[in-house]
Amino acid sequence: MSDKNSRSTSRTNWEALEAMEDETIDYSDIPPLSEEFFEKATLRIPASQARRLVQIDPDVLKWFQDQSSEYKAEINSVLRRYIQASDQRSV
Repeated sequence: MSDKNSRSTSRTNWEALEAMEDETIDYSDIPPLSEEFFEKATLRIPASQARRLVQIDPDVLKWFQDQSSEYKAEINSVLRRYIQASDQRSV
């Protein structure tokens, strides 16, 4: 989306949209998803989002956050040092 488009005022009638009930929307022309669909489906995550998909336990994350406002860089640094140490041990 261009910067110009993101600044334009929406002409959507949000009040009318919010007042709609689910029954108002006609889903009848949407075919059901079959097992075959899910077997062939591929999850695609943009690279910018994929970088944020590591699950960190809440207590571990809190510890890093308490150490520094640059906690994300610190986590990356710790992981990088771990990789380097592991590489040296395998030599």
